[in-house]
Amino acid sequence: MNKRGGSSSTSPTRSKKKRETESADGAFGCIKEQQRRQHFDPPPPLPQTSQRSVVVRIPSPIVPAGPGEGGSAFPSDTVDTLSSASVRHLQPDDLEHDPRTGSQVPRLVSMSLVDQAMDETQDPSPALVVSSSAETNLSVPCAAGSGEEVSSTKSPPSKSASINTNAAVAGESDQTSKDYYFDSYAHHGIHEEMLKDEVRTKTYQMAIMNNTHLFRNKVVLDVGCGTGILSMFAAKAGAKHVYAVDCSSIINQAKRIVEINGFSEKITCIRGKVEEIKLPVEKVDIIISEWMGYFLLYESMLDTVLYARDKWLVPNGILFPDKAIMYICAIEDAQVKNERIDFWDDVYGFDMSPLKEIAIKEPVVDVVDAKAVISNTVPILHLDLLTCTKEDLSFSSRFILHSQRDDYVHGLVAYFECAFTQIHKPLGFSTAPFAQYTHWKQTIFYLPETLTVCEGEVIEGNISCTPNSKNNRDLDIAVQVDFEGRHSRMNASCDYRLR
Repeated sequence: MNKRGGSSSTSPTRSKKKRETESADGAFGCIKEQQRRQHFDPPPPLPQTSQRSVVVRIPSPIVPAGPGEGGSAFPSDTVDTLSSASVRHLQPDDLEHDPRTGSQVPRLVSMSLVDQAMDETQDPSPALVVSSSAETNLSVPCAAGSGEEVSSTKSPPSKSASINTNAAVAGESDQTSKDYYFDSYAHHGIHEEMLKDEVRTKTYQMAIMNNTHLFRNKVVLDVGCGTGILSMFAAKAGAKHVYAVDCSSIINQAKRIVEINGFSEKITCIRGKVEEIKLPVEKVDIIISEWMGYFLLYESMLDTVLYARDKWLVPNGILFPDKAIMYICAIEDAQVKNERIDFWDDVYGFDMSPLKEIAIKEPVVDVVDAKAVISNTVPILHLDLLTCTKEDLSFSSRFILHSQRDDYVHGLVAYFECAFTQIHKPLGFSTAPFAQYTHWKQTIFYLPETLTVCEGEVIEGNISCTPNSKNNRDLDIAVQVDFEGRHSRMNASCDYRLR
């Protein structure tokens, strides 16, 4: 399993593009999928070949419907300042006929949400709305503490993932992503996938290029620069100088890219681990980094960003991004669970269940259809990058999920949101099943047994996460589920390893 190359066993293709909703007045939140489902059935997912999002244009503001109905990675005081409107349901004029389904769907505008935000500079609403349906917002700083030095950058490509999984099957359990981590980033394919992720790349572009006043004559550090795209955004925005650091040999291509684009005087590319290099300056004004992995924390690159923050960032300096929040929800996913997990029970007439025991312990990174979500979503981790420490990245969190319909639960799904709140016009992006596709997809934890749930029944549990003792880039995740329903019950602990 790797951060951006996909899991080692490829699942049948599910929907690769999601529909995003945008309110006219922003409010740093969006309509919950459940709220939307009460008023219309969402249209089919976009074709794989499409690189454009679909924006729902709604004439009046929409905000979360009270406690337990909404929340986002943005501070609550910002939300209160920007909008105090009540929830507005879709009206007949907001709908149009969809010839593909024969049903009424929201009126759509086929243009990229982030492109539109770049063009509508006079629009007072937030540039990018975060999809969210959590119960609280990300305004609570992490606990204080101290971290230790750990080198890290980003994740390996899919080729490495298959090697890792094969090693596990063969019993070579000591081989992990640590063995091929940095070299894997020398291949252009992994960078191509990240650059083509428009939600990811254009959100960073907007955060930087729409805030040139923050970058003008400032010194910037790019942690894990890859091809140098974020460094060039910063230089173009007016930075005095940018130090682009990466431990992979991709830095050699980054140097050439910087040179042919005319930034060689403003961008210095440095190869090495952030924990081991020496910068030509004592302090930097801004740190930019795309550190997020699967399940937000996979590969521990955030450790390196926090190290750089503590060592080089000036007091009151800026981090891009500076907030993150992770959520969990329950899903019905019988087909894929059968194809990935239950498959091992009967393989051409043979019992291969020992492999099922391995398969179910590996979280699956894949695209989850929004219709598969059968519960509310709740936050399980809040991170304020300005104050949190390495210790805060190991967490344990209780959750309570309420079933929103009669259905079956085959697993739990985690996703995350990130936000840039230190800029003039805060913005962010979501990796939720209800939002536009990103290369992070979602992380699925299949349960050993299927739960039969009725509407309103409660699934309680606890999820904890710590870096693996042999390789801190891998994650050991434990999930405790307690359920007492009308038709089924479960009280079980499940251990997973994301690698």
